[in-house]
Amino acid sequence: MSAATEPAPPWKPQSELFGHPRGLGVLFLTEMWERFCYYGMRTLLVYYMTKFLFLQGQVEHVMGFGAVKHAIEWLYGPQTTQQLSSQIYGFYTGFVYLTPLAGGMLADRYFGQRRTVIVGGIIMAIGEFVLMVPSLFYAGMLLLIIGNGLFKPNISTQVGGLYPPGDTRRDRAFNIFYVGINLGAFLAGIVCGYIGETYGWRWGFGAAGIGMLGGLVQYVAGMKHLAPDNVEKRVLAREAGSGYRDTNAVVSSTVAPETKPLTKVEWQRIFALVVLCVLNISFWAVYEQQGNTLALWADNNSNRHIFSAIGVKWEMPATWFQSVNPAFIFAFTPFINVLWERQAKKGTEPSSVAKMAIGCFVLGISFLIMMLPAKLVDRGGMASMWWLIGCTGLLTLGELYLSPVGLSLVTKIAPPRMVSLMMGFWLGSSFFGNYLSGYLGTYWEKWSHVTFFVVLGGISIATGVLMVVLYAPLRKAIGDENQAHAEGAEAGTEKQAA
Repeated sequence: MSAATEPAPPWKPQSELFGHPRGLGVLFLTEMWERFCYYGMRTLLVYYMTKFLFLQGQVEHVMGFGAVKHAIEWLYGPQTTQQLSSQIYGFYTGFVYLTPLAGGMLADRYFGQRRTVIVGGIIMAIGEFVLMVPSLFYAGMLLLIIGNGLFKPNISTQVGGLYPPGDTRRDRAFNIFYVGINLGAFLAGIVCGYIGETYGWRWGFGAAGIGMLGGLVQYVAGMKHLAPDNVEKRVLAREAGSGYRDTNAVVSSTVAPETKPLTKVEWQRIFALVVLCVLNISFWAVYEQQGNTLALWADNNSNRHIFSAIGVKWEMPATWFQSVNPAFIFAFTPFINVLWERQAKKGTEPSSVAKMAIGCFVLGISFLIMMLPAKLVDRGGMASMWWLIGCTGLLTLGELYLSPVGLSLVTKIAPPRMVSLMMGFWLGSSFFGNYLSGYLGTYWEKWSHVTFFVVLGGISIATGVLMVVLYAPLRKAIGDENQAHAEGAEAGTEKQAA
């Protein structure tokens, strides 16, 4: 084989930090600030609509409000302010997870993950600043949807690129990465929530936009620690006689992707991912009530006077409850990582599908527990905020068993030449889940709170049962996850050599 056709050898990290490539820290911080941007807006969204934007005297100035309201009422009938806000919350959070399909495809085929991440982050920051003008509410949401679609799938796939095939640190790396996501969400609830409630909603959105710009600056500064993205690898593999250059510069030209047909095994693995994506829908329909009906519960039905026992009259801001979930992520992740590491050494670590089924069961239980305080609220009382905190703790445990595991699984078994597309497809399945979260939210005022929480818990537990029923065929289609990743890497090397 000539030097001109020799494939580029696998990329190796220049240095490590705490047992992981230093690039993981770069991606951790980038995702942290992007999630600060996204959750800063989501923390405020339902409160912003129900307490300010959709009130008489203000809503008339919102461009496109009449058309959107007419379209939703044509589909679902007359909507109260709360119902309309839940619907828009569902559509917004849904489309945020649909556009990654296009973002993943554009990165895979044309621009590479790096450039796509940078462009997406810039658009998101602009969207937050546009939201500071109430009349441009829908325009700002549209920019955030587009920017997130470009950013989200392509930051996650870069985490997988830091690790060689079969590296057992991969699942733990995604859990660490997940801490970055939730650190951003935690700070967003505290900072953007407080600024929005105290100084005005627009300033909360502005703070979120500034955070996104900060994340982009550190991402560009730290790109030298990242593995070459897909476009760079194709360019490096075609550099005649130059061998492998450890460069991380953004490639200025685009390279057409390979069109080699998928193998039967690859199709089986793709089919397994599609099935899991479908099951993923109901998980997110229940989980996303955090920013919707559970936010309303925190504001209207929870006693938030946490220091009343010692005579201090201070009420915890309702927006701060959006930081409880990420706080539990910090608390649980180290223990989950240690547990999985010990199970891996003993050969008893659950498969990805089994972990996801466990996540659905735990999520369902978290909402069934809310039946108890709901009985008090339905009789006209107020519930202790500790019920909501306990629900959020269990909900978080379920999340850790499903969300980061799903991200890791995609990078393991998706064909290398379409890993960003499959990541976008995985995230895109959340479109339907988030849309359904908004639709389910319209029943918040129609049903009793007890009925509402029972339905949510039942949906999640039923999904877990389906995963158990389908466990055997899914495991057969996926095969050994680490071996699948090793085979994918080998196929990628052969493709580069062609």
